Order: sequence, then structure tokens, then C-alpha cells
Amino acid sequence: MSDTTAPNGRRIAVLGEMLELGDDALQAHRDVGRMAADHGVDLVVAVGGGMAKQLALSAGAAGVPDLALVADNDTAAALLEQVLQPGDVVLIKASRGGMLWQIAQQLTGQPVTGIDGKPLAPSPPTEAV
Repeated sequence: MSDTTAPNGRRIAVLGEMLELGDDALQAHRDVGRMAADHGVDLVVAVGGGMAKQLALSAGAAGVPDLALVADNDTAAALLEQVLQPGDVVLIKASRGGMLWQIAQQLTGQPVTGIDGKPLAPSPPTEAV
């Protein structure tokens, strides 16, 4: 993430789990959390499960002032829609398997695509019983 932002903007990093790291996974996720702090990130949104939690904990311990841990891309996009302000700079990064591009697609009103690049079918409405 660049060391510059727009005036009065925050640095927000939306970081998903890095897949296929094997034995290095835990340390790599902790390192990314520390790197977010080193680069002056104001908010880390960690997306995923256990490794995302480790990333968020490491970021907080290293000085990132605001943290969010969410389970999935839809929740991350909903959170960002609530907290984004003019001038904020957002970095979205994870393994391809995390499909975090879906967050950017949702925020910009684009069709949400799957790993194959094809638009996802909308979820059928749920009926009350």
C-alpha cells in the first residue's frame, strides 16, 4: 500500500486468507498483519476463518487502530458500505481462491463473478414459514 493517501482519508486494507502456504501459513498471516501496521493502515478488515483471525490479531498488536474480522465477502462489502468515507483508500488482497474481487464488484455496482469469471446466479429469495 502506498505511503500516501488523499487528504483526510483513511487507509483501509481488506485482507483475505492466503491459501496454499502450507507450514508457513501462520507466520505469513501474522507478518501481513504487522506489515499493515508498518504502512499506517487505519482499518484492517480480515476476511475468512482462523488465518484471517491471526492476521487481524497481529495487526492490532502491531498498532492498527481499527480491526474487523468477517467470515465472507458479502459481509465485508456490507461493512465497507457502512464505513467508507470520501477520501478513503482501500486495498483489497488475498489468494485468488478467496475471490475478494467480489467485494470491489459489489461496492462499484458490477455483476459479482465467480472464480471462472462468470456472473453468479442471484440467490433465490427465502420464504418465511
